[in-house]
Amino acid sequence: MKKTGQAFRTAAISLALGLSATATASADDAFLKDMVTLQGQIAFLQMRVPGMVLGVVRNGESIVVGYGERADHAGEPDGDTMIRVGSISKVFAGQVLASLVADGTVKLSDRLQDRLGWPGATVPTKDGREITLLDLATHGSGLPREVTIARDPAHPELVSREMYKTALKDQQLLFAPGTGLHYSNYGFDLLGEALSNSSGKSYAQLLQERAFAPAGLKDTVVRLSDEQKARLFQGHGPDGEAYPLSDVSDMQAAASGVFSTANDMVRWLKWHLDRFGRDGAEMRTLDHAAYVVRDGLDPVSGLDESGHMDAMGLGWIVMNPEGSRPLILQKAGGRQGTLSYIAFSPARGVGVFMSINKFDFAAGTSMPAFVNELIGQLAPR
Repeated sequence: MKKTGQAFRTAAISLALGLSATATASADDAFLKDMVTLQGQIAFLQMRVPGMVLGVVRNGESIVVGYGERADHAGEPDGDTMIRVGSISKVFAGQVLASLVADGTVKLSDRLQDRLGWPGATVPTKDGREITLLDLATHGSGLPREVTIARDPAHPELVSREMYKTALKDQQLLFAPGTGLHYSNYGFDLLGEALSNSSGKSYAQLLQERAFAPAGLKDTVVRLSDEQKARLFQGHGPDGEAYPLSDVSDMQAAASGVFSTANDMVRWLKWHLDRFGRDGAEMRTLDHAAYVVRDGLDPVSGLDESGHMDAMGLGWIVMNPEGSRPLILQKAGGRQGTLSYIAFSPARGVGVFMSINKFDFAAGTSMPAFVNELIGQLAPR
C-alpha cells in the first residue's frame, strides 16, 4: 500500500508538472511560488474536483493559483473569481463583534435578551444560565444547529427573520449556555441581528465598515452584482450536477451569507497577520484570542471536522501546536456546492485560503488536512 501511494504521488507530480495553472504573485518569493504551485497541482489532481483556487501568504508575500474550471465549460478560476465562502462568514461576524467590543458599543458578556431588539421575544435559558454574545460567537449557546421550522420548498435554503422569531418562541436549549459547544448557524444569525440592533445599522453595513474596509477588501459582499455573478465559482453536487445560484435572507448573512475572492482572502489574511500594526490592533487582539478551552466542556459537537478543536475564539477554531505545525486559527465553510477553508498562524506570518467547487466528502476532508500541513511546511517550529 505504501509503495502504491508513493507511485501515485510520483505519477501525480509528473503529471502536475505538465499542467497549466493561473497564478498571480504579489512579490518575488521564488520558493513560495514554486512550492505552492506544485503542491496545489498535486492536491487538485488528488481531489478530482472541477475547479480549485489556492491563496497563500508568507511573511507578507503572496500567491494565488487556480486550477480546472471556474464553471462548466469556462476557463480556470483565478484571484477574482467570486466564491460563496459559506460558514467562513462566521469569522467575519466575529471580527464585527470584536470591533464593537473594542469601541465599547457592546460587551462580550452582554445578554442576547438585551441586545436582540425583538419586542416581546424571550430568549430561552437553561439551568438559570442566559445566552451571551460570547456564547453565540463560540458556539456555546445551547441552540441547535439550524432553525427547526418548515421552509418554503421553492426556497429551501432561505430562513426569514419572521421564521427565526417564530422558532425562538418555543425554542428549547440543548444544554446550559457556556457549559458545552455545539456548532450553530442559528446562533450566529442571532448574533448578527443583535450586533445590527446594538449599532443601529444593518448587518451588511457593519460588515463593510468593521471588517471589509479595514482590510482593504474590494470584492467581498453579501449581495452579488450582475458583473460579479458572471465570475461566480460554480458549485456542484456530489453527482457532479451544477447547482443554481440561490439567495439567503439578510438574517442569514452572519452565519453563511458572504461572497469573496481569493485575492480578497489574501488581503484579509495579510490584515490578520499584521502582528505589530497599529491600525486595528485592538480589534485584532480581541479577534485572535481563545475564549473557551475545550477541557471540561460537555457536549462538544461539530467543531473537529477540519482538525481537532482545542479552544474557540470569536468564530475561529483554535488548534494548538502539534509536531512541526504551529498554532492555527481556522474556519471551514460550504454552501451550494462550494467548499472553502481558511487558516493562519498569527505568530508565524503564514496563512492559506483554499476553495473547491464540488460537494465531495473525501475532497472536503482532504482540503483542510492539506492546508494545515502546508502551513506546517511554510512555518516550521
